Amino acid sequence: MIKGNFAENLKSLRISSGMTQKQLADLLEVDQRTISAWEKKVCEPSFELLAKLCEIFDETFDGILS
Repeated sequence: MIKGNFAENLKSLRISSGMTQKQLADLLEVDQRTISAWEKKVCEPSFELLAKLCEIFDETFDGILS
């Protein structure tokens, strides 16, 4: 289980980038509902998707997870 504020950090990074959940989902090749679930702490991304999120937002793992 991911510790820290991943859900809040993801939402903040996405919004500050001017990106909708749908746009981020398209970049990651997942459904928009997946992004919503991550932001609501319903589930968490795989390591591979977490790495893609770090690339998209130019963040480190520590930065996005804490």
